[in-house]
Amino acid sequence: MPGRSCRCLLALSFLILPPAALRAQSGQINPAPNYALPLSLGHPTDGDQTPPLSPPRPGLPRPVPGFPPSFSPITPPVTVGFPLIARAAGTIFSGTVTAVARHPPTRGQAVETVEITFHIENAIRGATSGQSLTISQWLGLWSAGQRYRVGERVLLFLYPPSKLGLTSCVGGNVGRFAIDPWGRVQLSAQHLAAFRADPVLGGKSRLRFSDFALAVRRAAEEN
Repeated sequence: MPGRSCRCLLALSFLILPPAALRAQSGQINPAPNYALPLSLGHPTDGDQTPPLSPPRPGLPRPVPGFPPSFSPITPPVTVGFPLIARAAGTIFSGTVTAVARHPPTRGQAVETVEITFHIENAIRGATSGQSLTISQWLGLWSAGQRYRVGERVLLFLYPPSKLGLTSCVGGNVGRFAIDPWGRVQLSAQHLAAFRADPVLGGKSRLRFSDFALAVRRAAEEN
């Protein structure tokens, strides 16, 4: 009898212990965080509405007031064809940077900005040759590397200004070209890779402005 009682008690202990052990461990196991959230390519024209801010997830940038949660200067690589940036741009011109000024947030402008003034040498869309043009850019883009210096000559494809009055280059650095001392448009390695199939730009590292303007008009007319 004593032996049978011991065996019964031992069997009951095995039936009772596993659930208790599981209950003790369940409070120590946290579900894995969701890191499969996509980052989309944003730009200042997206900043017309201010969504509610949510706590940042590990590995993702903190939301910026005035921009969608997905907006970040850190964006995944994308393929941008020349017709796409030609059609997306509201202003296209070449010119020289004449002034750069930083502006803190104000009652009418919730984000810190940088104003860049250009003397326009050649205009293709949304500007006039010879005029002085000032654009406003979100400071976050400047901090991420989209900077200008006085005396620099560039050709820009700019998004139409948002309701906040901000703009930036279409496709980031893809919408920005350097101008050499002879007034020719220079294509970087990134441009050569992105536009290698273009009938005018493909394989060329420098173009006269007139040839480049022709490529813009042709690309804008493509469907």
